[in-house]
Amino acid sequence: MDTQRNGIGLVGFDADDTLWRSQDYFDDAQAQFERIVAGYVDLDDVAGRLYAVEKRNLALFGYGVKGMVLSMVEAAVEITGERISAGDLHRIVGLGKALLGHPVELLDGVREAVQAIAATHPVVLITKGDLFHQEAKVRDSGMADLFRRIEIVSEKDPATYARLFEEFGIAPGRFLMVGNSLRSDIAPVIELGGWGVHVPYHTTWAHEADARLLHGGERMRTIAAIADLPQAVQELAAIAAG
Repeated sequence: MDTQRNGIGLVGFDADDTLWRSQDYFDDAQAQFERIVAGYVDLDDVAGRLYAVEKRNLALFGYGVKGMVLSMVEAAVEITGERISAGDLHRIVGLGKALLGHPVELLDGVREAVQAIAATHPVVLITKGDLFHQEAKVRDSGMADLFRRIEIVSEKDPATYARLFEEFGIAPGRFLMVGNSLRSDIAPVIELGGWGVHVPYHTTWAHEADARLLHGGERMRTIAAIADLPQAVQELAAIAAG
């Protein structure tokens, strides 16, 4: 592992809602799910009930569309007291199929931003979720050629990042992560001694929004648009070079 040199030696990018749209489609599917369930019960907090089921199933199903749909089916059965029809369960499954088949829509300026960073630093892609779906999105994005490595992981936590640093041969203090999720993209890297650029997206899944940075805020920048990324990376790289 490279532990002797200073400065940023590797930049990682998240994928969903950092490079391309994702949560918008999940939000739309959830709204449709809520309308289906509303045909059976008058409940104000359907979203909260669904999230509770999703959260307890994460260890079994992991992240992504398939886990969401299985949780939707379970939540629908629970919320309706097992009264939901087979036809409406089929509609819920259809929501998942539509999500899996949705075309990849790059966010404005992401290709230019990644190219700008790749001109000065090696870059890797680190994304989590269903393997097949993430592989398809990376392929369809047309951006795979920009990254030295593409890692699809089941979780983004300190243990996962520590393993990746070992595989990359990079010290945590020489790694910078770019992403929209404070919980998954930034906080674990900062905890390990790395650097981060937070690019908030306009909508965030409740699970990803439930996070805060306990320390290391001086090693992070928050930017309003991906076009500001090169400047943010340059500032942090200068500090890291010390």
